[in-house]
Amino acid sequence: MSATAHAAPRPLGGLVLHQFRYELLAFWRNPQARFFTLALPVIFLVLLSSVFGNDTTRIGGHVVKQSTYYVGHIVALGVISASFVNLMIAITTQRESGILKRRRAAPISAWVLITGRALSSVVISVAIVVLLIVVGRLAYGVSLPGHTLPALAVAVVLGSAAFCALAFGLASFVASADAAQPVTQAVVLPLYFISGIFIPDKNIPGWLIDVADVFPVRHLAKAMFTSFDPATHGVGFSGRDLLVVAGWGVAGLVVALWRFSWVPRSK
Repeated sequence: MSATAHAAPRPLGGLVLHQFRYELLAFWRNPQARFFTLALPVIFLVLLSSVFGNDTTRIGGHVVKQSTYYVGHIVALGVISASFVNLMIAITTQRESGILKRRRAAPISAWVLITGRALSSVVISVAIVVLLIVVGRLAYGVSLPGHTLPALAVAVVLGSAAFCALAFGLASFVASADAAQPVTQAVVLPLYFISGIFIPDKNIPGWLIDVADVFPVRHLAKAMFTSFDPATHGVGFSGRDLLVVAGWGVAGLVVALWRFSWVPRSK
C-alpha cells in the first residue's frame, strides 16, 4: 500500500490555517476588492470631514471634534465592509458559480470555511483600522488614547467575527449572484444612515435611533467611537454594545451552519 494511502488526514487547525491563507491570497490578488475594502473607508472619512469641517459636535452631553466623531464611526464601516459586504457578495458568487461545490470535494467542512474566512476578515479589518487611525492622526489630528487600545482591539475582532457570521447567514437566503450586491447594499446603507455612521445622533429622529438600536451596526459604531472619545475614562469597553454585536454574530452563525449550501441555490 502506498505512503499516500497511509497519510494521516490534515488536522483541523491545519485546514483552518490553509483556508485562512487562501482567503488572504484571494483578497490580495483581487484589485477591485482591495480598492473598495481599503480605500473606500478612507474616501468616506475625507469626504465627510471635508463637507462637515472640523468643528465640534455634541455627543452624549459633551463636545468632540467632527473628525474624531467620523474616525470613530468610519472604522466601524471599514470593519463591516471587510467582514460583511465583500464576503456576502463573494460567498454568494462562489456558491452560484460552482466554486464552493468544487472546494467541497477537497473536502473541507463549513466550520473550516467560516473560521478561515473570519480570521482573514479580522486581519483585513485590523489593516483598515490602522490605516484610518493613521489618516485621522496625520490629516485631522485625531488621537487614540493608549488606555483604550485594548477595547478597540476587542471591538475590531468581535465585530469582524460577528459580521462574517452574519454574511454567511444572510448569503444563504440570496438565490443568485446578481442579487447579492443589491441585497447587501439594501441592508447596510439604510443602517449606516440611521446608526450615526454618516450623521450624528442629534440630527437623527429618535424613532429611527430606536430602530437602529435593534441592529448591530449602531452598537459596533458606538463601541468603536468609545475608544476615540476624549471623554472616555478607564479602558473604554462598551459592554452592552459588544454583547449585542456578539448576540447577532451567534445568531448569524447558527443560521449559517443550518442553511449553509455548497451547491447553487438557483439550480
